[in-house]
Amino acid sequence: MNYKELIQSFTEEDYKEGRVNLHIHTKYSDGKADFMSIVEQGKDYKAIAVSDHNTIQGHWDHRNIPNMIPAVEFDIWFKGVFMHLLAYGFDVDCEELKPFLAKSKKDTEADIVRIFAKRDVKKLIEVIHKAGGITVLAHPACCFTFNLDKFVKDLKDIGLDGVEAYYEYHRHRGIIRFHKVSTVKAIGEKYNMILTGGTDLHGKHL
Repeated sequence: MNYKELIQSFTEEDYKEGRVNLHIHTKYSDGKADFMSIVEQGKDYKAIAVSDHNTIQGHWDHRNIPNMIPAVEFDIWFKGVFMHLLAYGFDVDCEELKPFLAKSKKDTEADIVRIFAKRDVKKLIEVIHKAGGITVLAHPACCFTFNLDKFVKDLKDIGLDGVEAYYEYHRHRGIIRFHKVSTVKAIGEKYNMILTGGTDLHGKHL
């Protein structure tokens, strides 16, 4: 399956009306839901993506789910900014991806551990592409940078494919938001990037 084309086919209405959710966490990281509970709840969605922090164990354990897009959310630093990089549609068996994955459960759930993550962003993006996937900047309005446009452009220059434009900024994300949500979409459109969205679910129900 060409996941890039599939994701590009989703519309703003698909995200906002709950037909697609590409940002979901489960017990494999810091979520409260069982992986298969999410699968059952999302069976009538066009597509869902479990994107646990720094781990794809859920996708190793549960394969061949029709509307599930392989995904992961990496903790990374770029130009002094702590951020999250979503990866979609990659080969979960890619050996070159494994060094970037969590070494322990704490690496998937403890903020104090995850914030010290050391991943070469350029190399990570290259490996995700080699594995057939795409990369998306998660909740960009929370990036602590004065010039979000330049920040995204610099990431695009090293291979970033998209931005998470349809995101609700609830919980603490609504408090630590530094940019307008409309700005994110405008930047994505300016640079002809893929626009994605999701609820960043950490609870039990989609």
